[in-house]
Amino acid sequence: MIRRSFPALLLYGLGFLLLWEWLRPIEQLTNTSHVGAFIIFLLIAFALSFLHVKWFWQAIIQIVFILFSINRFHYQEPFFQLSWLGSFMGDIVNNLILIGSRDWTRLSNEFRTLLLFILLWLMVYLVHYWLLRRQRIFLFFFMTLIYITVLDTFTVYNAGAAIIRTIIAGFAVMGTLTYFRIIHDEKISPNSSFLKKWMIPLTAMIALSVLIGIAAPKAAPIWPDPVPYLKTAANKGGEDGPNSGISRIGYGTNDERLGGPFIGDDSPVFQYEGYGKTYWKVETKDVYTGKGWVPPGSTPITFWETDLVPVYSIPNTVETAEETAHVTFNPSFFATDFMVYPLGIEKFEKIEPSGGTVFNIDTTKEKITSREKKITSYSVQFKVPKYKADNLRKTTVYQSSDMGEEFYERYTQLPEELPQRIKQLTEEITAGKTNWFDKAKAVEEYFGKSEYIYDQKNVALPKGNTDYVDQFLFETKTGYCDNFSSSMAVMLRTIGIPTRWVKGFTGGDFIAYSQGETSMQLYQVSNNNAHSWVEVYLPGQGWVQFEPTKGFSNGISIDYSTGQSSSSAETPIAPQVKKPNQQQEEDTKGKQQESSFDWNTVWTNVQTFLTNNWMNAALVVILLIILAAMLYRIRGKWFPYVLMFRYRFKKKDETIGAAYMSLLSQLDRFGIKRKESQTLRNYAHYVDSFYSTREMTKFTHYYEQYLYQQNLPEGSWEDVRKLWENLIKKTIA
Repeated sequence: MIRRSFPALLLYGLGFLLLWEWLRPIEQLTNTSHVGAFIIFLLIAFALSFLHVKWFWQAIIQIVFILFSINRFHYQEPFFQLSWLGSFMGDIVNNLILIGSRDWTRLSNEFRTLLLFILLWLMVYLVHYWLLRRQRIFLFFFMTLIYITVLDTFTVYNAGAAIIRTIIAGFAVMGTLTYFRIIHDEKISPNSSFLKKWMIPLTAMIALSVLIGIAAPKAAPIWPDPVPYLKTAANKGGEDGPNSGISRIGYGTNDERLGGPFIGDDSPVFQYEGYGKTYWKVETKDVYTGKGWVPPGSTPITFWETDLVPVYSIPNTVETAEETAHVTFNPSFFATDFMVYPLGIEKFEKIEPSGGTVFNIDTTKEKITSREKKITSYSVQFKVPKYKADNLRKTTVYQSSDMGEEFYERYTQLPEELPQRIKQLTEEITAGKTNWFDKAKAVEEYFGKSEYIYDQKNVALPKGNTDYVDQFLFETKTGYCDNFSSSMAVMLRTIGIPTRWVKGFTGGDFIAYSQGETSMQLYQVSNNNAHSWVEVYLPGQGWVQFEPTKGFSNGISIDYSTGQSSSSAETPIAPQVKKPNQQQEEDTKGKQQESSFDWNTVWTNVQTFLTNNWMNAALVVILLIILAAMLYRIRGKWFPYVLMFRYRFKKKDETIGAAYMSLLSQLDRFGIKRKESQTLRNYAHYVDSFYSTREMTKFTHYYEQYLYQQNLPEGSWEDVRKLWENLIKKTIA
């Protein structure tokens, strides 16, 4: 039996930390609240076990705490008004009946809370049994590592710091248990000297291993992450959960929580024949939550294939061209129930399978789905807008007569807690622009700066109260289409410009020209072409597409030839094609600018790193302080080697003075202290009697000769260096 002592207290504390790691992800991954109460319950349970309180009183105390917590969480009546207890007992009976009928989804929250407390109680008993009875903890330690690594892989929970904490606690527990087993098996008295000899190297080993593991470079993965593929296979054609953490490969419908990495997939979704590339819409979303996008509701309307309800009509004030495209979904992938369509859709034709298909259109999201059949192919007629710059620049301020209060409020909605610096940045970017179109173009072009990087893998998932757009704009600046499009939509809303977030597919890849006399082109769209972009509402022009994502272009037609910017006297010109030599010179210049050293940039990067990794940084600092304290405490063991290395290469005879003083300091650290009234010769005799040598007396004779006569025979230091080293080595034992 392990008695109450400091090592035992340490053992219980580390066991509590291991069990705490099982609770940490619960609040983030589930709807469980009041996690602090469960942690307090663990502390009470471990404290009662450490103090060896009788099992009867342990049970009474823990049951009272459980009942008090359930009353506080779920009931309005005071704890000592026992009417709530009768209701709770009845609830337990009802839930036991539900368990018997395997109706797990209807279990009450009160009963779920009770089950979690019981589970923690059992876990505390098992940890107590493994620590005290078996004195083995590896199985629980290994299970904890598996638990947190699985959550880190398949959920949004980031277990980087959790793995470090678990490794430290696990190895410390196993080392402490080994100490107790040695004491028991070898019949050793558990004195403080033996405890120090065991614990100090154990702590140093764990600290050094963790620090090396954190600081060492990490090799890139040999194989691609299989998790997105597994999720896709398990959920093909369905939705991603809001907390999936890794974005759905291809098109997904749940955008409540954006962010996190994904891996591309070139599986074909559909092909289309047309006269050029076009973006294919599926739906729009209006409400930004700070984490993602949701629709404000649903307004489904039913129609037959011959009577398409207009999704959105381009205003008559905009010049358009009539076009047709034929869409064929890939049968080897899936037949879908949603329709893809370009901006300006007029009607569907040649729908397969034929025979009077009934459709639903959600006018809130502008999403069209078939009610009864999976559509395999169809033709779509649509209008391609041809904008004029002077018409696009007409809107300078909001006028209720243009769009109405309800419409304007819907498409300029923002969460109350949106960081103010997003609006400040937008105002800086659009300074000097007096119309909505030029402001939108300024924000769109802002994301072309070199500091913003398009990446599909190294993409952060906002934690806690961090805003999705704010994190991308000011911290990570790395992401894919969802990051760029959401940021532009939110930024424009902060300055009162109506926007909406659009999801669908880009134009895909050109395959070949169609057979026949039509000269149509055949394009293939894959999962990799799933995309999101922005539409800005300009009165008189309707919804205009914008493409802020770096490396993408929507190809909309805008005629700048007759338009003069209301904010500038210059007329925008089409981008010029740079000559190879000119491009090479600019690239070289850009690289030179990037290679220039900037202390402000370094300081900003350091601040960003510390902000994002403050817990890891604090842990490293604590470990370094502990390591430094340990090294200082045992400096008598390693510092002599530093001294010998320092003086080994000195040749001058004057070195004797400094070497003698360092020897006195080392002897003092070792415990052979010199009294204040003791002469150097008397002290030398005392040291020689302690070590049974004459070396200290000889060395002192040379030192006194150097000190009082300032004259030593040449080569004296070479003669006495061996004496000095022998004395230094004796203090290492």
